[in-house]
Amino acid sequence: QVQIVESGGGLVQPGGSLRLSCAASGSIVSVHVMAWYRQAPGKQRELVAHITSHGNTFYADSVKGRFTISKDNTKNTMYLEMNTLRPEDTAHYYCNVVLGELGSPGVAMNYWGKGTLVTVSS
Repeated sequence: QVQIVESGGGLVQPGGSLRLSCAASGSIVSVHVMAWYRQAPGKQRELVAHITSHGNTFYADSVKGRFTISKDNTKNTMYLEMNTLRPEDTAHYYCNVVLGELGSPGVAMNYWGKGTLVTVSS
């Protein structure tokens, strides 16, 4: 069993900052990719950023220069530092982890967290 837990969402004013965390735990052998997605009301879920096991990162154009993704390999935990937040960043943010799991050798397993709500409003 693998558990994915996000935290750090909340209400922030435009221009403000928030830091999201995602912790993966359980029967994990290795973590391949950790990613943040978001889904705004009435819109499709979109990729915000991801970070690979080697530390390579990707950012959606809409967040480049404002968001920073990082991870602590010792804790299987990922972070998203969000600065200069805009009302259009309002969404549920979801953590996605692709990993190797005990009992499933050679298979990449895909897990999602339940999400954390970020609201940017004055």
